[in-house]
Amino acid sequence: MKLQDPYPITPVNGPVRASIRPPGSKSITNRALIVAALAEGTSKLSGVLDSVDTRVMIQSLKQLGIPIEQNIGECTLEITGCGGRVPAPHAELYLENSGTSIRFLTALCACGSGTYQLDGNTRMRERPIGDLVYALQQLGLDISYLDVVGFPPIEIRAGGPHEGTASVAGNISSQYLSALLMAAPAARDTVTLNIDGELVSKPYIEMTLQVMNAFGGKVQATGTKRYVIEPHQYRACDYAIEPDASAASYFFGLAAVTGGEVTVEGLTRWALQGDALFVDALERMGCIVEEGEDSLTVIGRPLKGIDIDMNAISDTAQTLSAVAVFADGPTTIRNIAHVRHKETDRISAVATELTKLGQGIVEFEDGLTIHPRPVTPAIIDTYDDHRMAMSFSLIGLKANGIQIADPGCTAKTYPHYWDDLEQVCGY
Repeated sequence: MKLQDPYPITPVNGPVRASIRPPGSKSITNRALIVAALAEGTSKLSGVLDSVDTRVMIQSLKQLGIPIEQNIGECTLEITGCGGRVPAPHAELYLENSGTSIRFLTALCACGSGTYQLDGNTRMRERPIGDLVYALQQLGLDISYLDVVGFPPIEIRAGGPHEGTASVAGNISSQYLSALLMAAPAARDTVTLNIDGELVSKPYIEMTLQVMNAFGGKVQATGTKRYVIEPHQYRACDYAIEPDASAASYFFGLAAVTGGEVTVEGLTRWALQGDALFVDALERMGCIVEEGEDSLTVIGRPLKGIDIDMNAISDTAQTLSAVAVFADGPTTIRNIAHVRHKETDRISAVATELTKLGQGIVEFEDGLTIHPRPVTPAIIDTYDDHRMAMSFSLIGLKANGIQIADPGCTAKTYPHYWDDLEQVCGY
């Protein structure tokens, strides 16, 4: 549908009771695409997310010579892998602001023989990639920066798979390690990855390892500090992608702020995605969580403020910030410094917009404290960040006068979010 900009959020009349199955996980879709592209044979992926980020990945893989056939209506995709050797000798990849795409494809291009350039939009050029580049350089790859050192655009001059030992920074993005892990089986000899510092977003590494395992990938892990990968071949397979847990957080949050009851189908606490554990945070705030055989239900109750470390589920920190506006006391979210390097500086953006809404905010380096106050009507700036738009829409379901600027930015990961929100709310 054509969206009004700014998009006015209509408050609901009472508790929302609904059931929904969100679209496929972006994180799993893009990982499965990379591993299937490196595999021998043709894989069929089901439950594939169709969004800006996944389209960017698919188009880039096609440019690299990987045959892909997609059925958007059925959410399926067939991909014929390259057996660990990227076919195209040259490619110029434009990756918009898709962090997973540029990081995963940087490592994938190491499996080629030729010259590859990777670039993105203005915000992408502000997002660091230096630690990943340095790790690949330690493995023998020739990479140079085409503008500012440490940031895209970059040029890779690959001469075939490499091997060796690399130190990988863990404190900026777990996607660096995920990228290296997925490409490592195509190396010509053993690859050893040592993690420097504390690894952020650890559940995403477990997700990467499980996707690799489904395609026959093998990694010897020593805790989260050392990973050893021997050369081996991924095997094509049929792979089902579960619903997006980060997207599900908005509907769980909807139940929390309206005092309603929302069931998300296709997700359990044991999902591949760590963000499924967002329900634990809501449970701490007073909500009831019920587990089905293949579903999770959140039942809203009076909300209390909490103090929480969200490092492992940081993509849902904005959702919790919105829910916290309706708690009976302050909520402190900690240990998410790395989200300052996402689509926008998410800590600063949340602090700015909640202040605009009249909330009492204390921002610090790795998080913020939210002191709930009556909500002031406002137009919410979204900073070209899909999660800002979706998270702050929850506030408008409970408070009057909330409008979301650039609502179309949700297309990055959830093109039909506003349709689904209207359906769930029964407008």
